[in-house]
Parts: sequence; C-alpha cells; structure tokens
Amino acid sequence: MSEFASPRAVFQRLIDGVTARRLEVLPQLYAEDAVVVHPFAEPASRLEGRAALREHFARNFARLETLSVEMAARNVVVHETADPEVIIAEFEYAGRNTGTGREFVVPNIFVLRVRNGHIVESRDYAHHSAFEEAIA
Repeated sequence: MSEFASPRAVFQRLIDGVTARRLEVLPQLYAEDAVVVHPFAEPASRLEGRAALREHFARNFARLETLSVEMAARNVVVHETADPEVIIAEFEYAGRNTGTGREFVVPNIFVLRVRNGHIVESRDYAHHSAFEEAIA
C-alpha cells in the first residue's frame, strides 16, 4: 500500500475488507503499533498491535462464517477534520443471517487517525450488543 494513501482511502479499504472478510489484507492497513478501542463493547476492548488485530479479525470472521452471516457497508459518510490525519466515518453494516433469515442494521462511527497510509489509532463506536443479537 502506498505510504501516501489518504485516511479516506484507507477507511474505504477497511470497510471493503471487513465486508469481504479479507483477512490477508486487513491487518496490513494498520501500523505495527496501532491501537483500536471499542468503547461500547461489553466489556470495552482495546487491541494493541497488528498481531492482536489479525487475531481479532480471524476470530470474528470465523464466527460470521459459522453463522452464515452476509453483510455490507452502506450509507457511508466521511467527515474530514482540521487534523489531516483524522477522519470521522459514519456508516451502517447491514446484513442477514442466512441460517435464520434475520436481517440487521448496525450503525457505526469510527474515528480514525491515519499516518503514512496506515491506521495508527481508531475508536470504533458500534452497537455491539445489537450486532450480537442480530447475528445469533
């Protein structure tokens, strides 16, 4: 990836990678020492480093695969800030558990700091309990 990738471009690769479950690509979007915080998770979580993120994505993708969950990102709005490294992205993950037929829409807000084409910090605000309920 170009070290000059914009925060907006990196975010787009992130949501494309999550919805397509590209485990081989996603960790590379993050700096080696990246920190990702999920303040609304129960309990709140903090992932530090690319290895922790790789494990996080692998675990979650395996679960989605087992439960036959399809999803896409929609209604994406990216806000640029006065800091050229930081964007705020609003979007929804919309999908369906093909096993149960249950559909879901989960709103998200990500605050990303991207430096030299890599995510160095992210605060991911999602309704985790609604997502868990929807995919079960």
